[in-house]
Amino acid sequence: MSEGIASFLDLLDLETIEVNIFRGENLGGRARVFGGQVAAQALVAAGRTVEQGRVHSLHAYFLRPGDPEIPILYEVDRIRDGRSFITRRVVAIQRGKAIFNAACSFHVDEPGLMHQNAVSGMLDPDELPILEIPDDRRYGPALSYLENNGFDIRFVGEVPWRAQPGSIEREQLWFRTTEPLPDDPLLHAVIMTFVSDLTLVSTILLRHSLSLFDTEFFGASLDHCMWFHRPLRVDDWVFYDLNSPVAYGARGLSHGSLYARNGDLLASVAQEGLVRITPTK
Repeated sequence: MSEGIASFLDLLDLETIEVNIFRGENLGGRARVFGGQVAAQALVAAGRTVEQGRVHSLHAYFLRPGDPEIPILYEVDRIRDGRSFITRRVVAIQRGKAIFNAACSFHVDEPGLMHQNAVSGMLDPDELPILEIPDDRRYGPALSYLENNGFDIRFVGEVPWRAQPGSIEREQLWFRTTEPLPDDPLLHAVIMTFVSDLTLVSTILLRHSLSLFDTEFFGASLDHCMWFHRPLRVDDWVFYDLNSPVAYGARGLSHGSLYARNGDLLASVAQEGLVRITPTK
């Protein structure tokens, strides 16, 4: 396994401090901890306390900016262990204060009804250009978290920081790890959680033809919700289709759907983001 993907997996491998208490390290290079990292690590912490079932939903709130210079403690509350559903609450803590909290629910596999809406616009990822993250860190900052960490990302159309003027209603991309991963369902769900937070705020900006080249803004995730519909893998291509149905004041809502290459809907995402705009002069 390459150093990049091995380092990324180490980031997700929390240290056990005490029963129901775990500690995670941070990605560096930014003024605050990336929200997708905290959500992913919180799911790892919850999963470490579950003996059966797959995660099927995560509902989280980002409460305070995380400091990337100090570790994060994750405290897990074992709320319920039922025959079919297991529920955990996770609180992420720095300096004695909660910076994030989440409810994670796990479901024991069982047969049932099956349907989904059809997906469109899935261009062949092998025919799309490999993402090149710009050296100027004003552009594509969230995506730079995956640089040299064993990910292949390919946008359908222009990348957000190069988009031409004109309202763009959807943002679409493919992603996968460049190497095979262990057959651990929780690990694949955790990595999908991490990646799902990378482009949700930029989807709000694209609806308003706002370019990162001529717009200063402050963006932050306020909450993050995911539903995992099927068993999934992130070492095979995943298609991420995003849109922002509404924005008002300084808040915008983004929706995302994640599909396997064969068109199966793997997971759904919803997030409200804070976006404060200050046009450059």
